[in-house]
Amino acid sequence: MDKKKVVVIGGGTGTHTVLRGLKHYQAQIDISAVVTMADSGGSTGRLRDEFGYLPVGDVRMALTALASDIDKNEELMRELFLYRFNKGEGLSGHNFGNLLLVALTDILGSEDLAIKAAGKILRIEGKVEPVTIAKADLVAKYEDGVELVGEHAIDEPDASRAESRIIELSLSPRAKITDSASQTLAKADLIVLGPGDLYTSVLANCVVDGVSEAIRDAKAKVVYVCNLMTKLGQTDRMTADDHVVEISKYIGRCPDFTLVNCTALPEDLLKKYREDSEFPVKLGENKADCKLIQLDLLATESVQTTKGDLLKRSLIRHDPDKLAKKLMEIL
Repeated sequence: MDKKKVVVIGGGTGTHTVLRGLKHYQAQIDISAVVTMADSGGSTGRLRDEFGYLPVGDVRMALTALASDIDKNEELMRELFLYRFNKGEGLSGHNFGNLLLVALTDILGSEDLAIKAAGKILRIEGKVEPVTIAKADLVAKYEDGVELVGEHAIDEPDASRAESRIIELSLSPRAKITDSASQTLAKADLIVLGPGDLYTSVLANCVVDGVSEAIRDAKAKVVYVCNLMTKLGQTDRMTADDHVVEISKYIGRCPDFTLVNCTALPEDLLKKYREDSEFPVKLGENKADCKLIQLDLLATESVQTTKGDLLKRSLIRHDPDKLAKKLMEIL
């Protein structure tokens, strides 16, 4: 029996979470990850500036999610790829996996070959593909006329951006989807968007030329996994339905399903989010032609922050197994 093909589009922790859950169903499905190449913050941003290569952080997260971890040696290798230095002049803040991917690119001559080689080292079960091999920056235009250039600037803006909504996301210069990523989407039975920051993780892929057409024309069911919390400067006051409307604008079709968490969130963590003017995403009016499914998607394990990581990270996250179970039901 042919396996069903599931493609996850996004980047960072959200994509990592979905892939970790789906990995348990690999007897039934083939998994591919199409990841953003717009990252410009943290270790990835530093390496991008210094070496001029495509950003590697989102690729690394997807690779480690699909890495084989059957024995202690394989688990150690996966942990090594995720290891972040917290001291050392020039090293502090860098991730070992990012450094290795840059070294492989130097040795093999291309980012694409480096990703394939890293996949073999980690013995991944699945496929990880950059959405594009073109070097480009995200550009966000706000309703007050302000434009921000670069994923990091959009991801962690100053407080003034909370008062103005993003009305247009684009790339400068324009970038084209790879033939491989386009074919992967065309053959998909299920396409999963998110979870992840709406503009800098999810839609960062969809503004690449050819991505919206590939998703729109695919015969696959499309599922959007909505974030648990709003994001300052990106999705302030936006409901789950608002997310769907925005995604539909960029991909040219409405997702068939949207998964929204309905479980109460921990008050101690909510307090920390409120300090940054971020709040749980509410359901909304369901204006979009999409089936909104409310269910328990909350991870119960506490998030451990990594020393040396200078970027702001989410403290409340989805549960990989709960997500995967529902996605398999939809498939």
